[in-house]
Amino acid sequence: MSVYGEFFTKFMEPLFEGFVSIFKGLGQGLFQMFNIMNYITVISDYKKDLTGVGLVILIFSIIFLLAIFGLIIFLIYKSIKVYVRYRRNVKKEDMLIDEIDSLNNEIFKLKRQNAKFSELTNENGEIEYNEDGTPKNELKEGESRFFKLSNVDKKYENIAPEEINNTFTLEEFCNQFRNYSASKLHLYYDINLIRLFIASFASNKLIILEGISGTGKTSLAYAFGNFVDNETTVASVQPSWRDSTEIFGYFNEFTKKFNETAILEKMYEAEYTDEVYITLLDEMNISRVEYYFAEMLSILELPNKKDWVVELVPNVWPSDPKKLEDGKLKIPENMWYIGTINNDDSTFMITDKVYDRAMPIAIDDKCEVFEAPDTDKVKTSYKYLASLFEKSSNENPVSEENLEKIAQLDRYVIDHFRLAFGNRIVKQLKEFVPAYVACGGDEVAGIDYLIAHKILRKFEQLNLAYIKDEIDGLVNYLEKLFGAGKTPECKAYLLRLKKTI
Repeated sequence: MSVYGEFFTKFMEPLFEGFVSIFKGLGQGLFQMFNIMNYITVISDYKKDLTGVGLVILIFSIIFLLAIFGLIIFLIYKSIKVYVRYRRNVKKEDMLIDEIDSLNNEIFKLKRQNAKFSELTNENGEIEYNEDGTPKNELKEGESRFFKLSNVDKKYENIAPEEINNTFTLEEFCNQFRNYSASKLHLYYDINLIRLFIASFASNKLIILEGISGTGKTSLAYAFGNFVDNETTVASVQPSWRDSTEIFGYFNEFTKKFNETAILEKMYEAEYTDEVYITLLDEMNISRVEYYFAEMLSILELPNKKDWVVELVPNVWPSDPKKLEDGKLKIPENMWYIGTINNDDSTFMITDKVYDRAMPIAIDDKCEVFEAPDTDKVKTSYKYLASLFEKSSNENPVSEENLEKIAQLDRYVIDHFRLAFGNRIVKQLKEFVPAYVACGGDEVAGIDYLIAHKILRKFEQLNLAYIKDEIDGLVNYLEKLFGAGKTPECKAYLLRLKKTI
């Protein structure tokens, strides 16, 4: 044996001997406890002296011993019975969950088939026929299977794209939006919330507005659509949403028509203009986001926007809309998706996969009413807005000093919490923070907000009791790293998390 093997054997010998001693001692204890011969030997040694009261003590001792044995055996039996029952119940529950999930899928498929078939029937559930014997709602020869998208083609057929000229800065854009919401819509928002909201457009196509009910999450998305003079498309998410057909629609094999959604129509229309488009997924977590928005999350993650395409139909018909290439739709760059969520018993938890690809904005307070100058809406050019975000990245890049502090914080979190920032979040930080500064915010405040809502939020997935003692250390480290009082969002989040433990 080499010296290394000898070292390892000697080093681990106390551990292995300790395990052997534990099991050996346990075995010896059980053997001694249940060794009947020991009790018989004791009785034999004292039987001559046990008369009168001694016999009573002997009988009592034997009864007591048998009772202890019986109790131990009974407890072992009950423990085994409880364990077997528990395992049986767990297995039964798992089977029921699988069966319920399977039934839900079947119900969903049947509803979809029923919806497709109902498009052919009248109010009485009967199929109506034309004079030639074909179903009345069936696609006619020469008719486009994409009714809404073809109408969009007709709408813009003889209309030249409107040239939109903007001159505002991002800070002016934020102030104008805030004043417009207050003066025209009587909706009041804190200026920092507006800065966070607009800056999020620079880093993410999906923005999640979360917070208690009644704080203005839905109205914020609605107000922004009005402000940029392009009404927000509202899609109220339903519990039955289970796949991407809820976003894009589906081809009906019965009618030979494509069932188009309002979102799909707006996506297609966005290809014709340079305007900013907003799609609101209201109460987006009433169904699992990974079910119906998974395809979009993957597409929007692709670095090359030329790859932002989704296949609607596998073949091409002559009457298909003009901007569908080989049955594929180009996901527009000038559209953002805003989801509102409520965290209660009727909703699903948003997973890390979704949060990592989105920008969460917490709206926990209502803004006080304030006097605002009368402000008009601003028809906004997507290209101009994108150029402002690019300009902000060039003029307000995150300082090397703060990037180094972020790297140090990353190492600290890895060492103490076994979590890492990840390249995706660092990229978002480099896009979000410069835009936030251009909107009138402070660089460290932007870093503080993003770390609190993109990194520290992940702590909820950990064993909170395990990390409780580490929270105070992280608060102190943040104060030391960025300066006293410079990271109020992180501090407030960590202290709130500590209170829940």
